[in-house]
Amino acid sequence: MNRPWLEGNSVQLLINGEQYYPRVFEAMAQAREEILLETFIIFDDKVGQQLQQVLIAAAGRGVRVEVAVDGYGTADLPDAFISAMTDAGVNFHAFDPQPRLAGMRTNLFRRLHRKIVVIDGQRAFIGGINYSADHLGDYGPMAKQDYAVEVTGPVVAQVHATSRRLMSPVLQPPSEVRPVTEPTGAITAVLVERDNGQRSTAIEAQYLQAFRAARQRIVVANAYFFPGYRLLRELRNAARRGVAVTLILQGQPDMRWVRALSRLLYNYLLRDGVRIHEYCSRPLHGKVALVDDQWATVGSSNLDPLSLSFNLEANLFIRDRGFNQQLHQHLQALASEQCKSVTLERMIRGYWWRAPLIFLCFHAIRHFPRIAGWFPAHRQRLRSVQPEVEAHGDFHEGQT
Repeated sequence: MNRPWLEGNSVQLLINGEQYYPRVFEAMAQAREEILLETFIIFDDKVGQQLQQVLIAAAGRGVRVEVAVDGYGTADLPDAFISAMTDAGVNFHAFDPQPRLAGMRTNLFRRLHRKIVVIDGQRAFIGGINYSADHLGDYGPMAKQDYAVEVTGPVVAQVHATSRRLMSPVLQPPSEVRPVTEPTGAITAVLVERDNGQRSTAIEAQYLQAFRAARQRIVVANAYFFPGYRLLRELRNAARRGVAVTLILQGQPDMRWVRALSRLLYNYLLRDGVRIHEYCSRPLHGKVALVDDQWATVGSSNLDPLSLSFNLEANLFIRDRGFNQQLHQHLQALASEQCKSVTLERMIRGYWWRAPLIFLCFHAIRHFPRIAGWFPAHRQRLRSVQPEVEAHGDFHEGQT
């Protein structure tokens, strides 16, 4: 099911928590009717606590506040933190909460990984930034590099419909907010979501279409890069026909096995002219890309099996020369000033022992879409949370 591209939007790029949190918290503070919020993670730290207070204040002035978090990503949020919100009138929901097994979280696959906020049906935020202090520069060397966008205009109706559909089982009564559809700018955009139903390949399809049409440049900055065979093939084919293909990947990873897997793909790409840079200043958590001089995307979807085949994801796709140029200038500076270039000569060293792993890895991702179909797809479900302060760190489910 394809949504139409909509004209007349305004889109502002927000880089890291320093730009994102002030804007989204200000928008929440100005809300008058409704706040719909989806996120993978909320931590009980200075960012999570600020979010908590701005949502409590909104509920206190009569705003309908609906918060949906992932049952895996936000499993450790204390019940006292949640009850402070629900007691103030915030409606708090968990996506597929599951009991722990031997103290371990068990619901790893098919997560609510998207990060969306919709304010009064008039303003939306989409990106990859969670609500945690590790998205701020003062967190230290492990602060994440990440991106989001603030959007107004007709495309906000698509974002609102996406969140409302996910939350519909727990929206009592249903949302009566009617999104504003008047133009606010000159940007053309579309929200594309990935789910485990009719939209299971929607985000990947947008990337594939853009890569195939590329004539000048492709720049991808992605945290967890382990895409399927079709995306790898299109990147290689683009480089072969003379497109300048640049990948900005993790050089200081928050999870070392991620870089190890990505590097198994480097030889395949480097030998056909793809340029690879490893970002080393801080962990890269972004999920952005651009093609030629108009197409760009910012969202929650990594280019890895979890995002492309399991999780609920959302990316905003943009056609605008000015936004594309702004993102390109930023990524170009990132690549030239804060990255290390990876050369084919460097990757060939020790190739003899990596060759079997590369062979297995390549064919595994070639057949991964079919393999992913073997895993059961649970229903997309939210459960309203009724905290019990006596128990800490686990969600206690109320009625759906």
